[in-house]
Amino acid sequence: MKNKTYVLVIIALITLSFSSMAQRVDRTNFKAGVHAGVPFGDISDLANFEIGLDLGYHWALSELIDAGLSTGFMNVFVNNDTVDFGSFVLEGDFPNIQYLPVAAALRIYPTYDFKLGADVGYAVGVNQGNSGGLYIRPMVGVNVGRSTEVNISYVKISDDYDFSMAALGILFLF
Repeated sequence: MKNKTYVLVIIALITLSFSSMAQRVDRTNFKAGVHAGVPFGDISDLANFEIGLDLGYHWALSELIDAGLSTGFMNVFVNNDTVDFGSFVLEGDFPNIQYLPVAAALRIYPTYDFKLGADVGYAVGVNQGNSGGLYIRPMVGVNVGRSTEVNISYVKISDDYDFSMAALGILFLF
């Protein structure tokens, strides 16, 4: 009798998990948006503003967790003046610093309207002389409508210099 009870409880739990996954899967999967950031660390000596495009596709793993892929484009506007790094000074017309991040994404949903997560991957350097580097972007997001999310994030790219940035973004969910 005990074995039948355990089997029935396990079947009920599996059924409930599939039904909650089905409800979660009905939510949107494709995301597109923009963000603006303020660089700090070594890069702040060279630039003071960043703007970017965010694209992502997520799959529901459960009611609380999404995993997916993210990419986009980041353009850091460089100050075209003299930059003093202490041991050497750069002068001249500097190109903007550009990255194309390619990353795995994970989101945890404590509630439907609030999410925590991170993107981890590689930021491909687009402009000449930019080698790219390891890309890490933890974030916190809040749904402000049925198909709109506002998020704040910290971006870290391990390059030849310290690229760190705080960003505010808006995503549209499709």
